[in-house]
Amino acid sequence: MLFVASVLKGFAVAASDGKIGTVDDFLFDDESWKVRWLVVDTGGWLSGRRVLVHPSALGEPDPVRRVLPVQLTKAQIEAGPDLAQHQPLSRQMESHLYDYYGWDPSWGVSYFGIGAIAQPLSLPPLEGEATAADAAENAAHPGEQDPHLRSAAEINGYHIEASDGEIGHLESFVLDHANWDIRYLGIATSNWWGGQHVLIAPFAVKEIDWADRRISIDITRAQVKSSPPCDSIEMVDEAYERMLHGHYGWPGYWYYPD
Repeated sequence: MLFVASVLKGFAVAASDGKIGTVDDFLFDDESWKVRWLVVDTGGWLSGRRVLVHPSALGEPDPVRRVLPVQLTKAQIEAGPDLAQHQPLSRQMESHLYDYYGWDPSWGVSYFGIGAIAQPLSLPPLEGEATAADAAENAAHPGEQDPHLRSAAEINGYHIEASDGEIGHLESFVLDHANWDIRYLGIATSNWWGGQHVLIAPFAVKEIDWADRRISIDITRAQVKSSPPCDSIEMVDEAYERMLHGHYGWPGYWYYPD
């Protein structure tokens, strides 16, 4: 099922034995377009601590109750690695989190592969390759932040630049809860094509300019204007996605095993 990241913000995060806080942010990899961590605001429960949950521990969000379940206990989380509220997430700390909870860094299939930006679609690495590469990189730079780990909340509002001009700004990410990929970028075109909302897959992203807060895509304004309309996330089913991907010539997610 697909969910809008900004809509999930504020959902209660429920461990197996009680609430631990609320959804605050998602940290994603800007190469593979996968969510790497859920950031939980624990309120006064673990005051001053930042709690991160790996997507493999997340259940299916419940939009009616506004709850996101996690397959952990409160005791497990409380005894986990201590990351101060404003402390950067180093590779060393990520390794501690993986080790403590027994999480697999290479969990989940990415539709986009490593180095997806401005690259042809590639299949995910063979099992174990990503883990070995990550381990070697972490060992070489243990105290450094991963330069590809980004905040979904921080990137909201970035300008979207088509090949022939700006089309709007990033409104939110559309997430696939099955493997926590960022399946689409939700674009508001109010500055160019008033009141319209369109979906762009990461297949189209050529470059992200973090300093200029700008995302460049390899499609034209005319292609965007003639794309299948998207009034709400509820209309995005397989039939709609086939139309959208056919319009732009993108590979289809349905070609991959679940």
